Amino acid sequence: MISRKDHKLKNKRRIRRKKSVRANIFGSAEKPRLSVFRSHKNIYCQIIDDYQRKTLASASTRSKEVVSSLDGFSGNCAAAAAVGKALAEKAVAAGVTSVQFDRSGYRYHGRVKALADAARKAGLKF
Repeated sequence: MISRKDHKLKNKRRIRRKKSVRANIFGSAEKPRLSVFRSHKNIYCQIIDDYQRKTLASASTRSKEVVSSLDGFSGNCAAAAAVGKALAEKAVAAGVTSVQFDRSGYRYHGRVKALADAARKAGLKF
């Protein structure tokens, strides 16, 4: 079991990695940024145009279209894949086909990888 102190340290390190990655990734109109946030129970993602400071598409395990397709817990890889698919469908409808993947300091493993793979299968390129 991770103690509260260890959890704070772990999150502090993740935020440091996030800042390091965000120094090099900047979403444009041609290639916006796909940002991922992962909590214990849910996963959220957005496609962001940083120049205009607008969110072009978003999806999460709390959105109605994703919740209806889930059966059970929303904090697993199957739920993350459903979010990735929903996000890719919204992005393609908005005219976005290629993005820069911003994993926000999380390891490319588990739920983050499931979301990315599902988004690729549904039509996004990154």
